Amino acid sequence: MSQIPGSEATASATWSADDIGDLTGHVTLVTGANSGIGYETAKALADHGAHVILACRDQEKARRARDKLESELDRSSLELLDLDLADLVSVRRAADAVLSRHARLDVLVNNAGVMGTPYRLTADGFELQMATNHFGHFALTGLLLDRIVTTERSRIVTVSSHMHRMGRLDPGDPTGASARNTWVSYGTSKLANLLFTAELSRRLGAAGLPTLAVAAHPGWTRSNLAGNGAALGNSRLRRKLGRTAGTVLGQSTAAGAVPILCAATAAAIGPGQYIGPARLFGLYGPPRVARPAARARGAVAAAELWEASEELTGVRYSVDAPV
Repeated sequence: MSQIPGSEATASATWSADDIGDLTGHVTLVTGANSGIGYETAKALADHGAHVILACRDQEKARRARDKLESELDRSSLELLDLDLADLVSVRRAADAVLSRHARLDVLVNNAGVMGTPYRLTADGFELQMATNHFGHFALTGLLLDRIVTTERSRIVTVSSHMHRMGRLDPGDPTGASARNTWVSYGTSKLANLLFTAELSRRLGAAGLPTLAVAAHPGWTRSNLAGNGAALGNSRLRRKLGRTAGTVLGQSTAAGAVPILCAATAAAIGPGQYIGPARLFGLYGPPRVARPAARARGAVAAAELWEASEELTGVRYSVDAPV
């Protein structure tokens, strides 16, 4: 099996989806699996024998994605799950459904996200991007954690972005309710993904649990997040330019899913690692271990965000803070 180059290495040894082993008997859950990177991640996992739960907000789109996967794959074991990450009631309902149906959960891929949305507060009082990208996934992971950690060689993969470098967490406003810049709000939600992963990894390690908590990013990918009209402004020209740039310069969604699949399945992955493309400053290429921004590695900030997230979501994790 191919090795995963470190952040200081070249990409001479490459990992691809062909290196995924036999996943027969594994139960996996991918949020936002109806399109883009989530769809390709679900497809590859199912193609290698896993039972894949497609956790999606729009059930009509989810059904179309399931039907397409079944037509494209020689074998597939797929299940639909109604999940709106921006609604904590929906998150709890979805977690209860998973726990009632499955005695194991081998891989949780926290992939779903929104980018560049107009400013809006959710019913829970969170800015929409922070709600969907961070708080919803924080709550879902916590509600499923006991099932995950009792599954041998399990993993939790949270998808971040290069744009975490733009993020600025305000300890006095963890919900992002006072933020008005959509790009900064998105970057902050992606920064939160990395801080969450780091703190979860520390807690799992301190508890002596072998479950891996890791993060990944897809690089520049032609996904349905690219060219978002709200992020680029109301101008039709801006939206067209955004879509054109993504189409010409971005890699395919299948290529963008490779770092996520690597993080979810590769034997060489270690606790808390961040996996992303190896070439052109992490925009494309085979996966390697990436180095996040300094603010994403702050233990104090991670612990503070964790405490705030538990308080705001009402989800208390079964793993304690490291001493």
